[in-house]
Amino acid sequence: MNNPLPRENSTDVIWESGARQKFNQLIEKVPVFLRGMAEDKISKKAEQLVREDGRRIIEEKDMVDAFFSETPFGFHGPMKSDMEEIGIDYTRYGHPK
Repeated sequence: MNNPLPRENSTDVIWESGARQKFNQLIEKVPVFLRGMAEDKISKKAEQLVREDGRRIIEEKDMVDAFFSETPFGFHGPMKSDMEEIGIDYTRYGHPK
């Protein structure tokens, strides 16, 4: 599938390459009819988290926090499985198993 990369705004928030790669892998697992909306909401949330923290680089923790924030609770189980499948240990960022 051909998904666009997360946005890099002129406000100079950028994605760390590993976080971007994992973001894209997780977005691929979102049902196609929700994918565009999920990609937009989650990338905006990650950017917001970084800006609020006074940083410029979106790291894996920011991306994980954004997924947990923007994914409805009923879908956290499958999301956690998807994260585990691609090698993300979300528990190290304070999210429950």
